Amino acid sequence: MTSKTPDAAAAGTWKLGDLTVNRVGFGAMRLTQNGPAFGKDRGPHDRDRAIAVLRRAVELGVNHIDTAAFYFSPLRSANELISRALGPYTDDLVITTKVGPGRGPGGDWLDWARPDQLRGQVEENIRQLGRDHLDVVNLRVNGPAPISEQFGALADLRKEGLIRHLGLSNVWPEQIAEARAIAPIVCVQNRYGIGERRADSQDILRTCGELGIAFVPFYAIAGGGREGGADVTAEHEALLAVARAHDASPAQVRLAWTLQQGPHVLAIPGTGNPAHLEANVAAGALRLTEDETRRLAALGQNAG
Repeated sequence: MTSKTPDAAAAGTWKLGDLTVNRVGFGAMRLTQNGPAFGKDRGPHDRDRAIAVLRRAVELGVNHIDTAAFYFSPLRSANELISRALGPYTDDLVITTKVGPGRGPGGDWLDWARPDQLRGQVEENIRQLGRDHLDVVNLRVNGPAPISEQFGALADLRKEGLIRHLGLSNVWPEQIAEARAIAPIVCVQNRYGIGERRADSQDILRTCGELGIAFVPFYAIAGGGREGGADVTAEHEALLAVARAHDASPAQVRLAWTLQQGPHVLAIPGTGNPAHLEANVAAGALRLTEDETRRLAALGQNAG
């Protein structure tokens, strides 16, 4: 790829309700510590570098940041880093967060939030981010069970003005219909990438496009590495060949492939490394051929 300064606008834009975002955004999950997210034996990222990465992301045109109150490590909170780095916020910056899971002060996972506990999670995100409301809140789903009570509780908070728009994360097709019967949704976050997608992923991807809902994959770069990040030593030769043809990294090819699945697909790659940030943003300008896109889609089996 060229050495031109990357710009998050290169991949185009999409609307989350009435909020326009560049399709290349930033995910804050791995911003707080070195090594796998949520691991207990890793040191925190350097605070100044984390703040610099966030500010550089905005300089590069990123105006969509994905975070959560449960993204934290000893000494670091993703939400508070975002508030410190980017507050007071510009009008065009969209911060998406999620609720449902929770972690105690020591990092241990708590029981999934009951409907009556979701207000507390929303208010905690508001406090940490230094906002008076949240732009987008995704209900993180824990399996294919009905979600009407949980989503209904968030819809009530939307009516109160604490939330502007609602979305879903880790969702099943029937849950999208269930949620839309209660309130509009603007995005769906599901695991999706080359060789890392559920059997129903294509149906959900297509449904979102038909309904004008943003599809926001997570683990688009990490694949099977998930919270630990990508295993660069295990890339398939076909993917490496495409990367060589474009003078790009495998991570950039993964992002470009994901974005080319539809104009409603957004990317939220995350990193605490300034160089990786610029490479991720630059991937928005990478265009794969139809043949390359088909060959990469064939890699790996549908994830369970």
